[in-house]
Amino acid sequence: MGAVMSAERLAKATPENWMFPPAEGWTAAQVEDLELPFDWELVDGVIVVRGRALPWHNMVRAGIEIALRERLQEPYAVLSEQCVLVDEQNAPVPDVVVFGKKGFSLARAKHVDVERAALLVEVVSPGSRQDDRVRKPAMYAAAGVKNYWRVERGEDDLPEVHEFWLHKETGQYISAFDRPVHVGKLETDRPFPITIDLASLVEL
Repeated sequence: MGAVMSAERLAKATPENWMFPPAEGWTAAQVEDLELPFDWELVDGVIVVRGRALPWHNMVRAGIEIALRERLQEPYAVLSEQCVLVDEQNAPVPDVVVFGKKGFSLARAKHVDVERAALLVEVVSPGSRQDDRVRKPAMYAAAGVKNYWRVERGEDDLPEVHEFWLHKETGQYISAFDRPVHVGKLETDRPFPITIDLASLVEL
């Protein structure tokens, strides 16, 4: 009887049990309706609290989303801080996601399937360096996301964009040999042509 009740309690993550995942970890289906008083994401079946973002981070994220939205081309759409379902036990929340919108129901969707993602953007914070530089790009590359931007805060407090795209043969991210880091201005044609004045992202 006790085992049955325990299984029932773990059928869904709740505000009372989210910190005690089952032995095999939570699945995306078990946490999709979970509401907590803080931001979180699902990592290897564990609900991980996302750190508080600083104003610099939020300005840069918002500016990139706006710039991408203004220059969007078919068949793409863009969202910020949207859960991307990589697999049943990994549902990260990148800062910005550009995705294919064909067949996507804005009214019914609870996440963006990683197969739709054309570009994922992570703005690095002091508490997310390891994730944004190592863990997340490896996961995104393994999932087949073709483009990844990692945005760092330069010594002059201006954004610097490390642009990566997926190498077809190795399945890993590579960057351009002539311009691995965009400083001052981001200019690329992946996944569509766009130019961003990086200093403008932090202008109040």
